[in-house]
Amino acid sequence: MKTLELAVIGKDVSKSLSPQIHNFIAQKTGNKIHYESISIPENEFENRIENLLNKLDGFNVTIPYKLSIIPHLNSVEGDAEIFGAVNTVKNDVKCGYNTDGLGFMLMLEVEGINVKNKTVLLLGAGGAGRSVAKKLSDGGAKVFIYDRNYQNASAVANEFGGITALENIDVKPYFAVINATGVGMHKTEGISPVGAELIGLCEVAVDLIYVPPVSKFLEMANALGKKTVNGEQMLFYQAYYSQCIYFGKNADAKQAKTLYTQYKESI
Repeated sequence: MKTLELAVIGKDVSKSLSPQIHNFIAQKTGNKIHYESISIPENEFENRIENLLNKLDGFNVTIPYKLSIIPHLNSVEGDAEIFGAVNTVKNDVKCGYNTDGLGFMLMLEVEGINVKNKTVLLLGAGGAGRSVAKKLSDGGAKVFIYDRNYQNASAVANEFGGITALENIDVKPYFAVINATGVGMHKTEGISPVGAELIGLCEVAVDLIYVPPVSKFLEMANALGKKTVNGEQMLFYQAYYSQCIYFGKNADAKQAKTLYTQYKESI
């Protein structure tokens, strides 16, 4: 079997767990990979992306390039076409995929969080936010989406059914508040995207951030006795689905859950 040259690319992936996770999955499933982290400043993305498309066998895409990668691809398939955002690229065919939504919903399932007929406040309408919004809506949730750029939130609401864009965040009860922004990591570590007054009215707080493991948002939710989930499981599951795409293997949610349990036991 050929060893695939893979990577995660983003503005700052210096603390990404993707190499660790992908290497674990490869070891357990018999895949052979070399996986690295490649941070690309926004002013260098256009100049560097073609070289990476030609040099690597594939890569994962994170903030802020899930939309800007699309013009450089020949096609997008499945959820990537529906969401208009890409997190996985198979370079031999320059095709984009999106496994974020699958990873997110499997995380909710494992955590016993049922969103059907529940109200959810989703913060962030970027690549991850778009994916999560659509999956939540498909799962029967009543989704309210807020983005600091209202046009982004409005675009998601107009594109997908069952979603309402908010110009402002009112303090009112929601079943769950989900942070799909970057607020709480890197330079904004120690900052929560919403206050304790709002968090106190919800039942569940989900942060797609996984570094730090307990963001300020989740720290506040824990202190208020709420159920909390960070983004590590979603990262693991989307990585599993991505690796299945790279190697042309059929994905199995049961296998993904087993691998995550083994991963947590190994660290």
